[in-house]
Amino acid sequence: MSDAPLVGVVADRRLVGPHPFHMAGEKYLQAVWDGAGARPVILPSLGGDFAVVKLLDRLDGLLLTGSPSNVEPHHYDGPASEPGTWHDPERDLAVLGLIPSALERGLPLFAICRGFQEMNVALGGSLHQKIHAVDGFRNHKENPEDPVAVQYGPAHTVTFEPGGLLRRITGRESATVNSLHAQAVDRLAAGLEVEARADDGLVEAFTVNGATGFNLSVQWHPEWRVTENPVSLALFRAFGEACRVRQAHTG
Repeated sequence: MSDAPLVGVVADRRLVGPHPFHMAGEKYLQAVWDGAGARPVILPSLGGDFAVVKLLDRLDGLLLTGSPSNVEPHHYDGPASEPGTWHDPERDLAVLGLIPSALERGLPLFAICRGFQEMNVALGGSLHQKIHAVDGFRNHKENPEDPVAVQYGPAHTVTFEPGGLLRRITGRESATVNSLHAQAVDRLAAGLEVEARADDGLVEAFTVNGATGFNLSVQWHPEWRVTENPVSLALFRAFGEACRVRQAHTG
């Protein structure tokens, strides 16, 4: 795949010991390669005068990954986080600025978990910080004491909206997905079209209505062992095909 399209993957900024690192999970990078057939390129969240948005025209797609950090609530006029909540303000600034620019360019965009939440916030929506504490919703968090394979194992069903992108991509009406999140959609941003809901009614996937390029945002983690799950693989293959079309039109 020497001519494979380039997919930007926005990095988290994390402290490892006393030093900050910009990093992206290997499972996302591997899923871009194995699932989408594209080459992943990590985009640092440096902030300041480093305008990551200027890199978009060199890319054929953009992947917004999950992360254990929460979007800071001041971005959606939410109440202050509880003490000890993990935030990543540098990533917030990088991604919330990238999303409108990527959509304007028609750049293929796939957003997962934190990326899904960032999409909603960037376009004017709001979040629940702890969906498990909201009446009427189930606990969507993983058990951190479980082995990783169990944490990313099947958790609940999502139902795909009739006529939506997910039904077209997968050929299915529903899927059983994993669930590893506390933040969740509260107010859905205007212009977002629901693609899937969990069995408790929670929004689990959406697209941007009227966007010119491929875009899909999901709350679960299809990157996990992507080649072993037909639904996950279908999502990444659709993203990869959109990236190849973009590459052909702009190369």
